Amino acid sequence: MVQAAVMGYGVVGSGVVEVLMEHQSSIARRTKEEIGIKYILDIRDFPDSPFQEKFTKSFEDILNDDEVRVVAEVMGGVHPAYEFTRQLLERGKSVVTSNKELVATKGAELLKIAKEHNANYLFEASVGGGVPIIRPLSQCLAANDVIEIAGILNGTTNFILTKMIRENMSFEDALSMAQQLGYAERNPAADVEGQDAGRKISILASLVYGKHVYPQYVHTEGITKITLEDVAYAASWGGVIKLIGQVKRLDDDMLDITVEPMLIEKSSQLANVDDVFNGILVRGDSTGDVVFYGKGAGKLPTASAVVADIMDCVKHLNKRKYFDWADCDGSIIKPYEETVFPFYVRLQSSLSKQEVTEKITSLLLNAREIVRANAADNEYAFAVDEMTVADREKALAALTDSGIRVLSKIRIADL
Repeated sequence: MVQAAVMGYGVVGSGVVEVLMEHQSSIARRTKEEIGIKYILDIRDFPDSPFQEKFTKSFEDILNDDEVRVVAEVMGGVHPAYEFTRQLLERGKSVVTSNKELVATKGAELLKIAKEHNANYLFEASVGGGVPIIRPLSQCLAANDVIEIAGILNGTTNFILTKMIRENMSFEDALSMAQQLGYAERNPAADVEGQDAGRKISILASLVYGKHVYPQYVHTEGITKITLEDVAYAASWGGVIKLIGQVKRLDDDMLDITVEPMLIEKSSQLANVDDVFNGILVRGDSTGDVVFYGKGAGKLPTASAVVADIMDCVKHLNKRKYFDWADCDGSIIKPYEETVFPFYVRLQSSLSKQEVTEKITSLLLNAREIVRANAADNEYAFAVDEMTVADREKALAALTDSGIRVLSKIRIADL
């Protein structure tokens, strides 16, 4: 029997224990080894748990027990998860995790340590929860040059936008509902400001392009400024607004990486990914577009991915999986101001429509007006051909100086 430990007994940790125990026989059949749980680490007490005898408050119990070969780190956050993971890998114990923040900020270092000590560090659950994406990218699609990855990577924001699109619900009301249903935290900033999606796209970019893309290199915008007016204009344009994490390799081998709201056409495979579901599109040079879809969070979907990594580690106890990326200083990232894309802009002005149109067409490339029902007389919206962010900002500043207020600006994506 291979002994494992679970660090953290929250939603995901308790799910990992549940899946391992309930599927013990089928897991043993598939791995050719029984997997037992020797320790569950948590600072809290669980007197009513059927696994009471397995609980410990001492990390040293796990670290110093040579019988423990695989550890699931499902604590969350960087500290002390980083220190614990590093010490375990240095002892030659394999570690699996759902901790996106840790992988995004310390992945290159921890993968290097794992390699040096003939251990494995796996993190399938860190990006898509129950949606498989890490293993398909590293194995099934390995023969492809991945041109682009774009995805709906955060279920909370997708739920909010779905409510705004389908039910004409305001952002504030949709967020409140998400919190009531347990989809959003009391402090929802990591979700609605795009930080969660930023960590996930940084992990995917690091994996695919072989250089660690730290979250601070990712241009990140959330959905807090999206209004029902924007949703209505998107529908008139022929699409929907989604929070998209996107990375693509440019012709000069630089990476354009961003998390921001984007207008996507209704014909896109991502346009119909709704509610708390995630959808990740991988554009390969041989496969074309491949989309992975499912619940990106939740107790059992995420636990399923963690347990799959535990099983993979058990199968590779005496050998490493070739799975790592190099550190990077950010020099491969295209500055956001230099990136090029079309965009939507919504404006307000007391000037006549003719004056607004003349100023728009003189400053913005091929601006095409978008019209929606029940719009205010002094409100205008346009879809504008691609230009650099720097040129866009310069043009919008000139509009502001001429008495035209910029209410919103949203990237238009070719997905």
